[in-house]
Amino acid sequence: MAYLAKIAPSLFVLLWSTGFIGSKLGAPYIEPMAFLTVRFAAVLPILFILGLFWVKSWPKDKKAIGHCIVTGMLVHGIYLGGVFWAIKQGMPAGASAIIVGLQPVLTAIFAVGMIGEVISRKHWISMAIGLSGLGLVLGPRFDLAGSGITLVTISVVFFSVIAISVGTVYQKRFVPNTDLLAATFWQYVGALLVTTPLSLFETWQITWSGELIVALAWLVLVLSIGAIMLLMLLIRQGAVSQVASLFYLVPVATAIESYFLFGETLSMIQIAGMALVVGAVLMIRAAPKRT
Repeated sequence: MAYLAKIAPSLFVLLWSTGFIGSKLGAPYIEPMAFLTVRFAAVLPILFILGLFWVKSWPKDKKAIGHCIVTGMLVHGIYLGGVFWAIKQGMPAGASAIIVGLQPVLTAIFAVGMIGEVISRKHWISMAIGLSGLGLVLGPRFDLAGSGITLVTISVVFFSVIAISVGTVYQKRFVPNTDLLAATFWQYVGALLVTTPLSLFETWQITWSGELIVALAWLVLVLSIGAIMLLMLLIRQGAVSQVASLFYLVPVATAIESYFLFGETLSMIQIAGMALVVGAVLMIRAAPKRT
């Protein structure tokens, strides 16, 4: 467990960043809410079976279960649902990623207000540097020609970012001791409460291609189970503002993965931005945890 704690931040960034790759692979074959509903529904039986072997005590307190469900609605259902919907409406992924890049700052603000977390001036400066670096990384991918950049899509993505920011702090405050596997199970119940009703407005036309099956398998096993449990572990062990800073690294990792997998180019400005982001996150991670 001690070794896992050491590698958890790097492993989380690596796994979480591949979510964008998996989504891109499967998106042409299924509508967004149906995609998420199938993904979340597939996770539940796997988590339940794993729980039979590893969960020592499932939460019986209705309050604890309720808190897990609310966390799942915010972190998975509203956040992913909103971003997926906006991209489906034509919003360029680069534009949505820039808005999502506000998450560490918003999470820090909510952490101060909701759980009284103390954030140093150095931490705020580091976040500003990270946000600037993120702008350099994502700037070349911002496409104003996309008709999907509207007040509605921007508002939906921004609301989605608020949801995951609040959900991260909510998890720290109200679900501090629940078994990670059990908590994750109930979170996906909450996620389904959001995406299932919304999916009823879609046609549910699914083309079961090899790409979609691979994408679903990856998103279910690696993202929805592996990465999310790492995130919950990190939130439990550290200050939420420090954990949130890791999300600055996700677009950097995705850009590098896209370079190797899809042949996307990386300019010197983007590489400089990556260096700024990495430096900023290292500064934040090196700062003492204070609550």
